[in-house]
Amino acid sequence: MELPLPAFDVSTGLLPFVAIAVPMVVVTVLVLGLVRPSDRRPPLVTQLVLAVSVIGGGSLLLTALLFVFLDADGTTAWTWVLLAFNFMMMVPVGLWFVGHIVFRDRRVAPGSWSWPVGLGLAVTGSEVLMGLLFVVGGASGGLGMGATFTLGLSSVWFFWSMAGVMAPLVAWAPLSRVGRAGAWTLVGAAVLAPWVRPYPWAGGLAMAVLMAAALFAWLRSLWGGSLPRTDGPLLLGLSGAFLAMTSGGLAVAASGGSDAAVLSFGATMAVVMVAEVSYLLKQSYAQPSAEPGPSTAGSASAAAEAPAPRHGPLAEP
Repeated sequence: MELPLPAFDVSTGLLPFVAIAVPMVVVTVLVLGLVRPSDRRPPLVTQLVLAVSVIGGGSLLLTALLFVFLDADGTTAWTWVLLAFNFMMMVPVGLWFVGHIVFRDRRVAPGSWSWPVGLGLAVTGSEVLMGLLFVVGGASGGLGMGATFTLGLSSVWFFWSMAGVMAPLVAWAPLSRVGRAGAWTLVGAAVLAPWVRPYPWAGGLAMAVLMAAALFAWLRSLWGGSLPRTDGPLLLGLSGAFLAMTSGGLAVAASGGSDAAVLSFGATMAVVMVAEVSYLLKQSYAQPSAEPGPSTAGSASAAAEAPAPRHGPLAEP
């Protein structure tokens, strides 16, 4: 019996593009891992400038590769690809040096959401471009803009790329039991999401069952009194995300896979993924490590003997 799989839309002619796009997911994970603070302190602004510029350079490269399929003049299109490679090699490093001069190793404000949300948008936007690239490249004929975004936002290349980025962040981030279970459930939803368009009822029900199981486990903990009250807002947010994604998937099934329902489902998933990446990054420095106080001689001695905090791997030139 043949296992039904979502369409990968990869022909022999697309293999060079796969060889470029797949390592970009690995680069994204490595960059996010390098800027993730190991001591729970807010990262340096220069670290985040470098991260955004590297991920943005990857998006520029994907856009240039997409231009190869859209532009009849192959020479001009490949020129843009070469320029994008040049951007990725030179501009991020240049911005990093400029950032050291401008920001002087200033750290991000602990309560600021601007950088995590910015990185979440950059990461998700890059993977959306990857989905669009393989949809356009794998199409046998021309696609309209609406069809391109509909297929791109429901592509296995978008969903599985995001799952590949989110999984290491979930493993690294210091999360509560509820937060970690919810984050892994969202990663699982991204893995199942490519089945929603080609097999609406099977894909929609699989996602609904996955998220219902997580909610049932949390309800049991809530009834047993073992769920901390501090996790209430997080549980409310996860429940809203689960409801939106499940409703979107079942709407695709109920509509017979209409383009409007598929596009709405893909957009909902993208918004949830932006929120998850932003939350995971923010949690990495949500509780900065406390500096030892001078209240007692013993604590002062311990502070003197404690090793100095280390900057992240990208903190020094």
